[in-house]
Amino acid sequence: MDGEARPGPRLDGLFLRRFLRLQAVLFPGWPSSSALMFLTLLCVALLEQLVIYQVGVIPSRYYEVLGNKDFSGFKTLTAVALTLIVANSTLKSFDQFICNMMYVNWRKSLTEYLHSCYFQGQVYYSLHMLREDIDNPDQRISQDVERFCRQLSSMASKLIISPFTLAYYTYQCFHSTGWLGPVSIFGYFIIGTIVNKVLMSPIVSKLVQQEKLEGDFRFKHMQIRVNAEPAAFYRAGRVEHMRTDRRLQSLLQTQRELIGKELWLYIGINTFDYLGSILSYVVIAIPIFSGVYGDLSPTELSALVSKNAFVSIYLIGCFSQLIDLSSTVTDVAGYTHRIGELQETLLSLGRKKNNSYSEAKASWDLDGSHSGEDPVPRDTAFLLERMTLSVPSSGKLLIKDLSLRISQGNSVMIVGNTGTGKTSLLRVLGGLWESTQGSIKMLTCFGPRGVVFLPQRPFFTDGSLREQGLQMMKELCDSWSWLGWYDILSPGEMQRLSFARLFYLQPKYAVLDEATSALTEEVEHELYRVCLQLGMTLISVGHRASLEKFHSWILKLHGEGRWELTQREKMKRLPAGEGC
Repeated sequence: MDGEARPGPRLDGLFLRRFLRLQAVLFPGWPSSSALMFLTLLCVALLEQLVIYQVGVIPSRYYEVLGNKDFSGFKTLTAVALTLIVANSTLKSFDQFICNMMYVNWRKSLTEYLHSCYFQGQVYYSLHMLREDIDNPDQRISQDVERFCRQLSSMASKLIISPFTLAYYTYQCFHSTGWLGPVSIFGYFIIGTIVNKVLMSPIVSKLVQQEKLEGDFRFKHMQIRVNAEPAAFYRAGRVEHMRTDRRLQSLLQTQRELIGKELWLYIGINTFDYLGSILSYVVIAIPIFSGVYGDLSPTELSALVSKNAFVSIYLIGCFSQLIDLSSTVTDVAGYTHRIGELQETLLSLGRKKNNSYSEAKASWDLDGSHSGEDPVPRDTAFLLERMTLSVPSSGKLLIKDLSLRISQGNSVMIVGNTGTGKTSLLRVLGGLWESTQGSIKMLTCFGPRGVVFLPQRPFFTDGSLREQGLQMMKELCDSWSWLGWYDILSPGEMQRLSFARLFYLQPKYAVLDEATSALTEEVEHELYRVCLQLGMTLISVGHRASLEKFHSWILKLHGEGRWELTQREKMKRLPAGEGC
């Protein structure tokens, strides 16, 4: 229910399902680059462990050659030790290199996957404008994915080698100390895992909350950057200062709470690290004091203790490494929940868009007519049948039972007071919103041979004029490249460029949402005249009465579902159930 607070993200079954779904993206199949790198990392890590074992037993052999005063053996052992150290350093470097390459590859795969879902149809619009449960999608795709992949790659080497090292050193420990050594060490690890699981769970939800507040704080600064000029005209610096500091304080308070919870986790990690070093000597001492090695000389006993100490300490060290990963695991879990939640939402919106398209396609045959009904003329762009429209977020009724056919040569002007649903109707025509009841059909394609929309706020991508679809303006295209158009051009200039793009595309239908609001009536008159001269049929939203002469029909919206449609030439008012 709306009043119930959703449970915070934790290390639970939901985390595991989301993590496995993300792994399916990172490892799409065999032989993928990620799988090959993972296999290479496993081979390098295994070689590294073999070398580490040989390096680890070097001290015990030094005890032996020094105790026997074997100078020749000392020189040979030193040469072997130097060779092993160089080999170990090289393997460690390759290990880190492969982990870094996996990080880059994982980030590429996961980001491109999310981009493909995000930019499918109008999913990005629905996510930002119609959904309030997913905060800061941009941060999740850019920042959370980066941190998730980096933290996961830092764990990869330790995680993939752990089963092998634990099995091998458990056998060696059992061979050296009997069953008591491995059982003690495994019991120590189980207790440490349980304690850390209890300490980690509250940190995951607090980390997710911190990342949300980080995104809100960054968004506030971006909002000020984008609206710096109007904010300055309003002298809004003091108010924005207070609001920005308020978001900062909320973020810092959450960070303090997170640090407080992490304190107990770090205490647990460090305690188990130091307890492990003591436990290793306890494990070694049991067979010594029980008389198992009573027949050995001091030199032989020192060498044996050194070797057994390395085996026990390294086994405990393997478990300690896994426990030390607790803080990294909490980070990975937090990012897994944020990215997994975004993935689920994107897939849900994508399926919803595809189902809506399939249903619309199934109800409309290739001839552009309902089966069993009179065919619609091919010059029709939009067909609305008893369409009812409400605001998705609030359910406020805007338009009720509107029937309208927009065909070539019959331009329509939509007028009405603010908040009556003029732009909302265009959103439905453009497929951004769905009608509450009734049906709406777009019977032409989007683009040069169909329909082009000009929204209230002109949109220009980052790049040259050539990339804005203005290739015919060759002189400007060659001289103005990669500029920030929103910083350079005035609103009126951007609207003019939008019409330049429209004239270049020359669609059959142009949907204009107050597209000349920043221009003078003279310029507006000339732009509309050129549109008609190029054979475009216009669907316009505007407030100036001077625009009416460019349209055949006037659709006036009164709000609360009421509307009226007037044919301009004859000034004939039609009942609310009929259309043009």
